[in-house]
Amino acid sequence: MSHILDGKQLAVIGDPIEHSLSPLIQQAMLDELGIRCSYGRIRVPAGTVAAWLPGAPDLNLAGFNATMPHKTDLVPLMDTLSDDARMYRAVNTVVIRDGRFHGHNTDGEGFLRSLHDEGVRPEGKRVVVYGAGGAARSVVLKLAAQGVENIAVCCRTPAKAEELARASTRVSVIPLQDQRFVDVLKRAELFINCTPLGMQGVPSQFESFDFLDALPSSAPVCDLIYRPLKTRLLKEAERRGHQTMNGLGMLIHQAILALEQFASQPLDAERMKAAVSKKLLPALGHAV
Repeated sequence: MSHILDGKQLAVIGDPIEHSLSPLIQQAMLDELGIRCSYGRIRVPAGTVAAWLPGAPDLNLAGFNATMPHKTDLVPLMDTLSDDARMYRAVNTVVIRDGRFHGHNTDGEGFLRSLHDEGVRPEGKRVVVYGAGGAARSVVLKLAAQGVENIAVCCRTPAKAEELARASTRVSVIPLQDQRFVDVLKRAELFINCTPLGMQGVPSQFESFDFLDALPSSAPVCDLIYRPLKTRLLKEAERRGHQTMNGLGMLIHQAILALEQFASQPLDAERMKAAVSKKLLPALGHAV
C-alpha cells in the first residue's frame, strides 16, 4: 500500500545540527511502519531560514523538524499555525503540503505524555519549574493550559520569566536568591529542571543540591536532559527518595507527534517507543 510519505524526504534543520538525534528516531519509526521515506539533517545557518524556506519543496521535502536557532524565526513564515505553536510562539515541526507551510509545536504535549507514562498527573498540583528559557516556556504554558493551578518559575534572571507570568495568572516568578524559593519548594508536588545544568558537554552544574532537602520526598523530580540519562540532579534526588525521570520520554513523544503530522495519521505510541528505544539507547550508550 502506498503512503503519503513514500518517495519523499524528511529532515531536521538547525545550526549546529550534527548532534541531532532526530534522524535516528524518525528513521526508526519510518522503518517500523514500512514507509519508504528517508530522514536527514540540513544545516541552515542562523538568520537564514527565511531565505531557505521557499526552496524547501524543491528538495522533495514533505516536511521538516526545526531545532535551535530557528524555532521562533519560523513562526511568521508559516501559512498556518497550530494552537500550541501559536501559544509558544515557536515551531518545531513544519508540514509541507501543496507548497504551503503548516507549523506545529509538539514539545509541550510531548512533555505531558512523558509525565503520564510515569504515572504523574500534574493537573491540580503545585509545580516548581527551574529555569526560564525556551524549554521552560513550552512546559510552563502547556501545564497552565492543562489546568495546573500553581506554577512557580524559579530562575536567576526573573526578567526572562516575566513574560510567562503575564501569559497566565497560574504562573508566578520567584528569584532563586529569594526566600520564597525555599517556601515554594516545601509545598511543591512536582519539580522540573528546564536548564542545561548537568548536560553532557555543558561545563555548568548546580552549585549545590541542598535545595532538594526542602522538597517533599513525595514530589517527583524531572530533568529534561537525556545526555546523560541520569544527571547528577536525578542521582541526588533518588538518594533523597524521589521518583525521578529524564527527558528521554519527552524527546520520543514529541517525535511521535511530529511524525503523526508528517504522515497524516495517528500512530501506536507504544509500538513507536519500542522501535525507537532499540536504536536510541545503544546510541546514547546507556550513559548515566
